[in-house]
Amino acid sequence: MHTLNRTIFFVSDGTGITVEALGHSLLSQFEGVKFTQVRIPFVDSEDKAREVVARINARGEADGIRPIVFTTLINPRLAEIVHLADAFSLSYFETFLSPLETELGVKSSHTVGRTHGSTDSSDYKERIEAINYTLAHDDGITDLDLEEADVVLVGVSRCGKTPTSLYLAMQFGLKAANFPLIPEDFERGRLPGTLERHRAKLFGLTIQPERLAQIREERRPNSRYASLSNCRHEVSEAERMMRREGIRWLDSSTKSIEEISTTVLEELKLR
Repeated sequence: MHTLNRTIFFVSDGTGITVEALGHSLLSQFEGVKFTQVRIPFVDSEDKAREVVARINARGEADGIRPIVFTTLINPRLAEIVHLADAFSLSYFETFLSPLETELGVKSSHTVGRTHGSTDSSDYKERIEAINYTLAHDDGITDLDLEEADVVLVGVSRCGKTPTSLYLAMQFGLKAANFPLIPEDFERGRLPGTLERHRAKLFGLTIQPERLAQIREERRPNSRYASLSNCRHEVSEAERMMRREGIRWLDSSTKSIEEISTTVLEELKLR
């Protein structure tokens, strides 16, 4: 089966993170298509907009097929220029903002960066505090101040605890600690540190041994740590411990960070 290749441009007058996330949610529905993705942020002048058009057109000529362009450009003039490119263009603001204005009977502010709010807002400060807390409580560095944690993730090394913790902190402002379950814990038959006192905050991650071995092999090639037999043993013991301790858990092998985090929020009933 021939794989279709298309170039995707994400164009924004801000960071481009929002339009990229929205675009990914649509592109993920199309199997058998290989996407080359290009993010172009901070398009905040007509000169930059024209440069974007030239870049899109050049890529289309090189590919032999027009690119697909997703935009979140508040300034209508900049959006008009970018949409002159020889491409299939989708504007999220034109698609959603205008109908919302009609429904609400109110004109939007058309302010760049509005979704991120003020750096003086309490939400922003809470996120910064959560990130600092999460970094300070990564990988079992300390079990102090766990009473402040919103969630404590546990699982074997390299099963996805750190990226999930950071996502929870950055996206939701949650203080997330995480602790690795190691062979010494299995030998003692107990959770590490003082985690027993915070059982209600615990959530476990597990992973398929084959996937774990692959990940560990990239970090420590040809080591016992990365061997499939050791990975099978650690995963089995960790799952046994979580069942015994009554800890809710899920398999992270085929799930995205977003899916894992959403499950944690739902299971622990976090805001």
